[in-house]
Amino acid sequence: MGIKRILSGIFGLPIIALLLVFGNKYILDVFLAVIAIISIHEYMNAMEKKDLKPVKWLGYILAASIAGIHLIPIDIISRYLGLGIMAIVAILFTIVIVREMKTNISDIVVSLFGYIYIVGFIAFLALLYGLENVGKFYIWYIFLATWGCDVFAFCIGSKFGKHKFSKISPNKSIEGCVAGTLGGVILVVLYTLLLNSVFDMNISYLVMGVIGFVLTILGQIGDFSASAIKRYAGIKDYSNLIPGHGGMIDRIDSVIFAAPFAYYLVSIFML
Repeated sequence: MGIKRILSGIFGLPIIALLLVFGNKYILDVFLAVIAIISIHEYMNAMEKKDLKPVKWLGYILAASIAGIHLIPIDIISRYLGLGIMAIVAILFTIVIVREMKTNISDIVVSLFGYIYIVGFIAFLALLYGLENVGKFYIWYIFLATWGCDVFAFCIGSKFGKHKFSKISPNKSIEGCVAGTLGGVILVVLYTLLLNSVFDMNISYLVMGVIGFVLTILGQIGDFSASAIKRYAGIKDYSNLIPGHGGMIDRIDSVIFAAPFAYYLVSIFML
């Protein structure tokens, strides 16, 4: 692991920790909106490498809207979410018509995918953190499962990895993926022990172990998915924003992919 990667991790993790522990949902919403704007910018730039012309301005507006996600009651968001998606599709097709196919169907397809993949998935981090009384505790499960999986997979895979997992990400091994999954689940169970012991919660270790397992798998799918997009675009990293890590999407790909599932799993099994 390169020194730049280590240093960026050392300085980056405390910032996230302080924000999650001492912040509130409105502060986190603004922070996530900035993350979403940077990420959608990286994604759109990657698509432009394929001579596509994605609709950037709408992506920036949607990303910025995360800053106000808790200013609107969740039942209102749920009720009109479908209408909002249809409105976005209508706007994209209007652009195609007005620009007389200078923006074509491929352009709006990759745009819509980016809005969902980047903005939509990041929004679920805000929604999970905003869960009354428990969000500040439960959001850590995502980071422990996904980033913990990354660390274990890298450490074990780099030393003992013999069998390549996929051509999409040739540096990853089956041994590393298995170790990452086990490591992520262990961290999730240990964190559950902490919550039960220190904060007097009554969280099922079995349920949380299964959820942790699901999140580690989804995090790895998210990692491979981001790599697949990079291979399609013909780039190594989404940007050079974070030393040793690449772009913002390179750092959060596993986290954001697991976020929607974490929100619903927590809502169904733990609330």
